[in-house]
Order: sequence, then C-alpha cells, then structure tokens
Amino acid sequence: MENTKNNYLGEEKVGKLLAKFSIPCILSLLISALYNIVDQIFIGNSNVGAIGNTATTIVFPLTCIALAFSLMLGDGTASFMSLSSGKGENDKIHKAVGTTICTGIIISVIFLLISFPLLSQILTFFGVRSEKALSYSLEYGRIILIGIPFYILMNILNSIIRADGSPKTAMISMVLGAVINIVLDAIFINALNMGLTGAALATIIGQIVSFFISLAYIFRPKTFKLKLTSFKLEFNMLLNVLKLGFSSFLTQASIVIVSIVSMNMLAKYGVQSKYGSDDPQAIMGIVMKVFTIVINIAVGIAAGAQPIIEYNYGAKNYKRVKKLLSLILVLNLILGIISTILFELIPGKIIQIFGSNTQNKDLYLEFGILTIRIYLAFIIFTLIQKVTAIYLQAVGEPVKATILSLIRDVIIIIPSMIILPKFLGIIGILYSSWVTDIVSIIITVIFLIFEYKKLNKNNY
Repeated sequence: MENTKNNYLGEEKVGKLLAKFSIPCILSLLISALYNIVDQIFIGNSNVGAIGNTATTIVFPLTCIALAFSLMLGDGTASFMSLSSGKGENDKIHKAVGTTICTGIIISVIFLLISFPLLSQILTFFGVRSEKALSYSLEYGRIILIGIPFYILMNILNSIIRADGSPKTAMISMVLGAVINIVLDAIFINALNMGLTGAALATIIGQIVSFFISLAYIFRPKTFKLKLTSFKLEFNMLLNVLKLGFSSFLTQASIVIVSIVSMNMLAKYGVQSKYGSDDPQAIMGIVMKVFTIVINIAVGIAAGAQPIIEYNYGAKNYKRVKKLLSLILVLNLILGIISTILFELIPGKIIQIFGSNTQNKDLYLEFGILTIRIYLAFIIFTLIQKVTAIYLQAVGEPVKATILSLIRDVIIIIPSMIILPKFLGIIGILYSSWVTDIVSIIITVIFLIFEYKKLNKNNY
C-alpha cells in the first residue's frame, strides 16, 4: 500500500510535479543561503563595515564543511528512499533514516571537538592575514560553531522530509528560521549595536528553531515509521547512503577548497596590488554569496526533480525521465541568461547592497565590479554542469556525477587560481573561472549526449 502513495510520481504531469517539488526546494535552499547573506548585508552596512564581511567570508568554509556532511547524509538518504520506493522496498526506509540521524549526531560531536580548540589555526589556514580580520573572525566563528550540530541535523532532516513527500514542511521550517534570523539581525546589530556577535547569535537561534520544527515532523512521517531498532547503525546501508550522497558532498567540499585557495591567493596578490588583502577577500565573499543564490535556484530545480527522476528511473519509465531532464536544462538556460544580464549591467548596485563602509571605497567598488563581471561571466555553463551532476546522481551514476563535479570544482579551477595570478596578478584569480567553465561545459555536453542516447535506447 505504501508504494501506491508515490504512484503520482509516475503519472502526474511532469511540469506540475516539477513545480510542486522544486519550488519549495528552491525556497528552502535560498532561505538557507540567506542566513549568511543577511548577516553580511547587516554587517556591511553597520559600523563594523567591510572588515566584518571579510570575517564572515573567512568563517564561511566552516559552515560549508558542515553542510557538505549534512547533504551527503541527507541527499544520500533521500535518494535511497526514492529508489527504494520505486522498487517497492519500503521496509528499508526507516532503517536508512535512523542510521543517518545517528551518523549526523556523531559527525556533529567530532566537528566541535576538532574546531573549537583549533579555531585560530583553522581560520589562518582559511586565509585570514591581518590581526584585525582574525579578531573579528574569531568573534563570529566561536558563536557559529555552537549552532553547527543543529545546522547539520536540520539539513539532514530537511532532505528526508522532502523525500517523504512533504517539501512544504521542509520549506516552512527554513522560512521560520530565516525570518527569526533577519528580525534578530535587525535587533542585535542595528538596535543593540552588537556587531558580529549579534549576527552570529541571530544565525544560530534561527538554525535551532528550524531544527526543532524539522525534528517534530520525523515523529509523524508519511512513508515510514521510526522504531528504536531504526537507530541501530547499519554500516552496509550507510555505505549505500554515502555513495548516493557523495556528489552532494563533493559540491560543497569543492566550495570549501575553492574558498580557501581564493582567500589565500587574494591575500597574497592583494598585498602586491592597490586593493590590499582585506577588501578583495570581502568582495569575493560577497560575490560568492551572490553566486550561491543563483546556484541554489539551479540546484533547487534539479534537487526538486530528483525524487521524481529516481522513482521513474527505478520504475523504468525512461520517457518521463527524458522529459524531466530536458525541462530542467531549459529552465537553467533561462536562469543563466537572466543572471548574466544582471551581472554585466548592474554589478556596482549588487555590491552596494552589502555596504561599502571601508577606507578605500572607490577601490573597493572598482574591484567589486571587476569581480562580478569577470568571475561570473560564464555562470550559465556552471548551472548546466551542476544540474547535470545532480541528474547523474539521481539515475544511480554517482561515479559520473563525481567526475563531473571534480573536473569543474577542483581539478581545473584550483590550478587556474594558482597559475594565472603569476602572469596577471590579482585579476588572474578572477579569470580562473573562465578556464574552468569553458572546459567543464565541453565535458558536460559530452555526458549529456551519452545520457540522451541511453534514454532513447531504453525507451524502445
């Protein structure tokens, strides 16, 4: 009987299904991104100014590392749930959920035990150079770490809730947390002048609220029922979950690697330029947040489609899978065109949203405009690559998805960021994205051609 609950995934109109699943997923991801973005907007426009944005940018990889583990577990479990449902193996779902939650708790504890005593060294490794930036980064980072266990478990539970057929519930938990974060940012930063401490407190309080809302849902899910035996760690099942979610892990892990390399390169070549080291780091942090907004829309479209693709692929309904893939690609082409137009026409206005309270305002804006126009010039290629990797993960091709993610997010961009500045100075860091996006889109198109051929062959 449980399998009939998901029959609509194989019968409802593709466009209607995609809207139902993707819109809440997009909103959830955007709201998740808002936690850090709102902090940067309030801080950048406060008395703390641009140096505060430098601090939040330096701390950001810590959040990304936590998110990488949570998405590997959450998205892996969501994929496992959908594939099991498509095959009629619903009895495995509650065990996968219980195993994932236990693993998330263990990872959270390990994360805190490592990060708290070594925070200063970690932030230095992440690229902080000036004593002032380190002081602000420590102030913000110590409080953010307190909320990390709630952040990890919140994201795991949200992926499970979406796969359970309740994307609106997942969205509501994120919305309420984000609204609380925004309200408290206004109170703590603007009204009480608490600076980075207030921003961090607002963030973790919002995360804790979202966590408890998501936790409440797990006691009344639709397609499974948790028992005490569900929380017994089953390592074979965990390995399957990790395999399915590894592409999601790599996506976030690559953001961490790129962030660390770019921050260190900006510090190194910024000192040699007229821009200095702190302001370029703040600008890159802002640009990466803007980049994240667009990427999250793209990922939301693909991730929302993921359970639909997984169900139909498991049910061998390849015609619907092909329709979904085509629709996802078209939507992301449109998103890429709109984003590129905005980035090329109004880059200065985008930067000013985050404030420009710094000693060298003109140089700050100059570098900001250059960074948006150059670094995000080929974002349309990035979107197509990202959603293709998610699709490959959904159809049980984690190796291909991993290869695609690694090529774009690690193998090409890291050497480019290190080599190009030797010839072009600090601007070479920005042009590294051109090399990366052009190479990756060629490989992505090749993968897509093979995938369409396979779907056409299986359809007959």
